[in-house]
Amino acid sequence: MEDPVKHTMQRQLRRLATERPYQIVATSAAALVIATATGALLTGADDAPASHRTATTVAEMRSDTAATLGDARDASPSAAPTTAAPATSAASPAAKASANPDLTRKRQTPKPPATKVLDYDYEAQNTYYNCGPAATRNALSATGIDRTQEELGAELGTTEMGTNSAEDTTRALNAEVKGSPYQTRMFAGAPSPAQMDRLQADVVKAITDGRGVVANVVGDATDTDGGWHSYGGGHYIAVVGYKDNGRTVRIADSANPADPSYWITTIDLANWIATRGYSA
Repeated sequence: MEDPVKHTMQRQLRRLATERPYQIVATSAAALVIATATGALLTGADDAPASHRTATTVAEMRSDTAATLGDARDASPSAAPTTAAPATSAASPAAKASANPDLTRKRQTPKPPATKVLDYDYEAQNTYYNCGPAATRNALSATGIDRTQEELGAELGTTEMGTNSAEDTTRALNAEVKGSPYQTRMFAGAPSPAQMDRLQADVVKAITDGRGVVANVVGDATDTDGGWHSYGGGHYIAVVGYKDNGRTVRIADSANPADPSYWITTIDLANWIATRGYSA
């Protein structure tokens, strides 16, 4: 009586083994059902016909297997797709910045004052050719640096012929001032409007930063009070202040201790520098 049942079970198991991977679960469940049914047949009533019991067992096995396969399909990931809610991304730095105007607002540089004159220590030149060292010394005194004309004369390469050019004063100033902030501006001839504007901006920036400017001038110039200043062979002066937003500048002139300082327009100073240069 057991041979037909075993044969049927083996055939069903071989067929189920060839199904898709997710049906392996169903095969195991079917095997459990078949084993249970077989045990029940072996211990059942002896008076039931063998063929009837076999047919009943096979029918139950097929029914249970079909039900189990259906459950397996329903449990399969492909049979029950889910729609995940879209993840909410964190706000980007740009979005945060736009939401907070304090993060996007550029830091503005404070506007220079309309007028500023440095606190400097004036000293007249001690020789007729020491205008370069004296002007450099007067400019440095506004920064709190104390040097003698002899010390600076050695740095500038000054001789009885004077100091060569603004390149020398720039080099000496940068050797003394931290950060080497000075640059040389040279005028090949009469200054252009752009060079005049550049001179005004350079003076305002240097004075605002607490630094004096040294200019190499030649020829004649008249100050705002009508005073006349003439240096046909060339001369060095210190610029120690400005007013009217830099349109007028304060000059410390080492040539004459009786007239140590005066105001001159920036345009007149630019023309006075013509063919020479300045350190700012």
